[in-house]
Amino acid sequence: MELLKKRILQDGKCFEGGILKVDSFINHQMDPILMKSIGVEFSRRFGGTNVNKIMTIEASGIAPAIMTGYLLDLPVVFAKKKSPKTIQNVLSTTVHSFTKDRKYDVVISADFLTPDDNVVFIDDFLAFGNAAIGVIDLVKKSGANLIGMGFVIEKEFQNGRKRIEEQGVRVESLAIIEDLSNCKIKIK
Repeated sequence: MELLKKRILQDGKCFEGGILKVDSFINHQMDPILMKSIGVEFSRRFGGTNVNKIMTIEASGIAPAIMTGYLLDLPVVFAKKKSPKTIQNVLSTTVHSFTKDRKYDVVISADFLTPDDNVVFIDDFLAFGNAAIGVIDLVKKSGANLIGMGFVIEKEFQNGRKRIEEQGVRVESLAIIEDLSNCKIKIK
Protein backbone atom coordinates (compact mmCIF):
# COMPACT_ATOMS: atom_id res chain seq x y z
CA MET A 1 0.00 0.00 0.00
CA GLU A 2 1.98 2.92 -1.34
CA LEU A 3 0.13 5.71 0.49
CA LEU A 4 0.86 4.07 3.84
CA LYS A 5 4.51 3.40 2.99
CA LYS A 6 4.96 7.02 1.94
CA ARG A 7 3.48 8.28 5.23
CA ILE A 8 5.68 5.96 7.28
CA LEU A 9 8.79 7.27 5.55
CA GLN A 10 7.61 10.88 5.67
CA ASP A 11 6.14 11.08 9.18
CA GLY A 12 7.27 7.96 11.06
CA LYS A 13 9.95 8.27 13.71
CA CYS A 14 12.40 5.59 14.73
CA PHE A 15 13.78 5.03 18.23
CA GLU A 16 16.43 2.68 19.57
CA GLY A 17 15.28 -0.85 20.29
CA GLY A 18 13.24 -1.34 17.12
CA ILE A 19 10.52 1.15 17.96
CA LEU A 20 8.63 2.84 15.12
CA LYS A 21 6.47 5.77 16.17
CA VAL A 22 3.52 6.55 13.91
CA ASP A 23 1.43 8.45 16.42
CA SER A 24 0.98 11.51 14.21
CA PHE A 25 -1.17 9.61 11.69
CA ILE A 26 -2.15 6.11 12.95
CA ASN A 27 -2.34 5.48 16.68
CA HIS A 28 -2.70 8.78 18.53
CA GLN A 29 -3.64 11.43 16.02
CA MET A 30 -5.32 9.71 13.06
CA ASP A 31 -5.53 10.58 9.41
CA PRO A 32 -9.10 9.61 8.44
CA ILE A 33 -8.30 9.57 4.71
CA LEU A 34 -5.45 7.13 5.34
CA MET A 35 -7.70 5.07 7.66
CA LYS A 36 -10.30 4.83 4.91
CA SER A 37 -7.62 3.64 2.46
CA ILE A 38 -6.46 1.06 5.03
CA GLY A 39 -10.05 -0.15 5.42
CA VAL A 40 -10.44 -0.38 1.64
CA GLU A 41 -7.30 -2.51 1.37
CA PHE A 42 -8.28 -4.86 4.21
CA SER A 43 -11.76 -5.13 2.67
CA ARG A 44 -10.18 -6.10 -0.64
CA ARG A 45 -7.96 -8.72 0.98
CA PHE A 46 -10.60 -10.32 3.22
CA GLY A 47 -13.86 -9.43 1.43
CA GLY A 48 -14.00 -12.67 -0.57
CA THR A 49 -14.00 -14.80 2.58
CA ASN A 50 -16.97 -15.82 4.73
CA VAL A 51 -16.07 -13.26 7.41
CA ASN A 52 -19.04 -12.08 9.47
CA LYS A 53 -17.25 -10.16 12.23
CA ILE A 54 -14.21 -7.91 12.57
CA MET A 55 -12.25 -8.09 15.81
CA THR A 56 -9.50 -5.97 17.31
CA ILE A 57 -7.90 -5.16 20.63
CA GLU A 58 -8.12 -1.76 22.28
CA ALA A 59 -7.14 0.85 21.53
CA SER A 60 -4.98 1.40 18.44
CA GLY A 61 -6.66 -1.28 16.33
CA ILE A 62 -10.12 0.23 16.69
CA ALA A 63 -9.88 2.83 13.90
CA PRO A 64 -8.70 0.47 11.12
CA ALA A 65 -11.08 -2.24 12.35
CA ILE A 66 -14.06 0.16 12.31
CA MET A 67 -13.21 1.30 8.78
CA THR A 68 -12.90 -2.31 7.61
CA GLY A 69 -16.15 -3.28 9.30
CA TYR A 70 -17.93 -0.27 7.85
CA LEU A 71 -16.78 -1.05 4.33
CA LEU A 72 -17.69 -4.74 4.65
CA ASP A 73 -20.95 -3.88 6.47
CA LEU A 74 -19.98 -6.05 9.44
CA PRO A 75 -20.03 -5.63 13.22
CA VAL A 76 -16.76 -4.86 14.99
CA VAL A 77 -15.89 -6.14 18.47
CA PHE A 78 -12.82 -5.26 20.47
CA ALA A 79 -11.11 -7.10 23.28
CA LYS A 80 -10.61 -4.94 26.36
CA LYS A 81 -7.45 -4.58 28.40
CA LYS A 82 -9.41 -4.11 31.60
CA SER A 83 -12.47 -6.08 32.62
CA PRO A 84 -15.38 -3.76 33.38
CA LYS A 85 -17.77 -4.77 36.17
CA THR A 86 -20.61 -4.95 33.66
CA ILE A 87 -19.06 -7.52 31.31
CA GLN A 88 -20.66 -10.96 31.39
CA ASN A 89 -19.62 -14.38 30.07
CA VAL A 90 -15.98 -13.32 30.11
CA LEU A 91 -13.29 -15.01 28.06
CA SER A 92 -9.79 -13.94 29.05
CA THR A 93 -6.13 -14.42 28.23
CA THR A 94 -2.85 -12.80 29.28
CA VAL A 95 -0.71 -10.80 26.86
CA HIS A 96 2.76 -9.29 27.22
CA SER A 97 3.00 -5.78 25.77
CA PHE A 98 6.25 -5.06 23.93
CA THR A 99 5.58 -1.31 23.94
CA LYS A 100 4.68 -1.07 27.64
CA ASP A 101 6.88 -3.98 28.77
CA ARG A 102 4.24 -5.49 31.04
CA LYS A 103 1.64 -8.25 31.10
CA TYR A 104 -2.06 -7.53 31.10
CA ASP A 105 -5.28 -9.49 30.92
CA VAL A 106 -7.35 -9.16 27.76
CA VAL A 107 -11.07 -9.89 27.98
CA ILE A 108 -14.02 -10.21 25.65
CA SER A 109 -17.60 -11.23 26.23
CA ALA A 110 -18.56 -14.63 24.84
CA ASP A 111 -21.83 -12.90 23.88
CA PHE A 112 -19.93 -11.03 21.15
CA LEU A 113 -17.51 -13.74 20.04
CA THR A 114 -19.40 -16.97 19.41
CA PRO A 115 -19.03 -20.29 17.58
CA ASP A 116 -21.15 -18.75 14.79
CA ASP A 117 -18.50 -16.11 14.07
CA ASN A 118 -15.97 -16.13 11.23
CA VAL A 119 -13.52 -13.52 12.44
CA VAL A 120 -10.90 -11.30 10.85
CA PHE A 121 -8.62 -9.64 13.40
CA ILE A 122 -7.28 -6.16 12.52
CA ASP A 123 -4.56 -4.30 14.46
CA ASP A 124 -2.12 -1.45 13.97
CA PHE A 125 1.17 -3.34 14.54
CA LEU A 126 2.58 -6.83 14.31
CA ALA A 127 5.89 -7.06 16.15
CA PHE A 128 6.58 -10.14 18.27
CA GLY A 129 2.97 -11.29 17.86
CA ASN A 130 2.11 -11.34 21.56
CA ALA A 131 -1.28 -9.63 21.20
CA ALA A 132 -2.10 -11.77 18.16
CA ILE A 133 -1.30 -14.99 20.04
CA GLY A 134 -3.58 -13.79 22.84
CA VAL A 135 -6.35 -13.12 20.33
CA ILE A 136 -5.89 -16.58 18.81
CA ASP A 137 -6.38 -17.97 22.33
CA LEU A 138 -9.58 -15.93 22.83
CA VAL A 139 -10.97 -17.04 19.47
CA LYS A 140 -10.24 -20.69 20.28
CA LYS A 141 -11.91 -20.35 23.69
CA SER A 142 -14.98 -18.83 22.06
CA GLY A 143 -15.29 -21.57 19.44
CA ALA A 144 -15.24 -18.97 16.63
CA ASN A 145 -13.35 -19.48 13.37
CA LEU A 146 -10.35 -17.20 12.76
CA ILE A 147 -10.16 -16.47 9.03
CA GLY A 148 -7.08 -14.29 9.22
CA MET A 149 -5.26 -11.38 10.78
CA GLY A 150 -4.55 -8.03 9.17
CA PHE A 151 -1.93 -5.60 10.37
CA VAL A 152 -1.38 -2.03 9.24
CA ILE A 153 2.38 -2.29 9.90
CA GLU A 154 4.48 -5.40 10.40
CA LYS A 155 7.98 -5.28 11.86
CA GLU A 156 9.30 -8.32 10.00
CA PHE A 157 12.55 -8.52 11.97
CA GLN A 158 10.64 -9.25 15.20
CA ASN A 159 9.21 -12.53 13.81
CA GLY A 160 5.57 -12.17 14.88
CA ARG A 161 4.36 -13.42 11.50
CA LYS A 162 6.20 -16.69 11.97
CA ARG A 163 4.56 -17.27 15.37
CA ILE A 164 1.10 -16.62 13.94
CA GLU A 165 1.57 -18.67 10.79
CA GLU A 166 2.83 -21.57 12.93
CA GLN A 167 -0.69 -21.52 14.42
CA GLY A 168 -2.10 -21.99 10.88
CA VAL A 169 -3.41 -18.42 10.64
CA ARG A 170 -3.35 -16.28 7.50
CA VAL A 171 -1.46 -12.97 7.92
CA GLU A 172 -1.93 -9.85 5.76
CA SER A 173 0.24 -6.78 6.40
CA LEU A 174 -0.14 -3.50 4.51
CA ALA A 175 3.42 -2.25 5.13
CA ILE A 176 6.33 -4.46 6.13
CA ILE A 177 9.30 -2.91 7.89
CA GLU A 178 12.44 -4.92 7.15
CA ASP A 179 14.79 -3.08 9.44
CA LEU A 180 15.05 -0.15 11.84
CA SER A 181 18.80 -0.42 12.54
CA ASN A 182 20.58 2.88 13.18
CA CYS A 183 17.11 4.46 13.34
CA LYS A 184 16.68 4.22 9.58
CA ILE A 185 13.30 2.95 8.36
CA LYS A 186 13.69 0.28 5.68
CA ILE A 187 10.40 -0.84 4.11
CA LYS A 188 10.06 -4.05 2.10
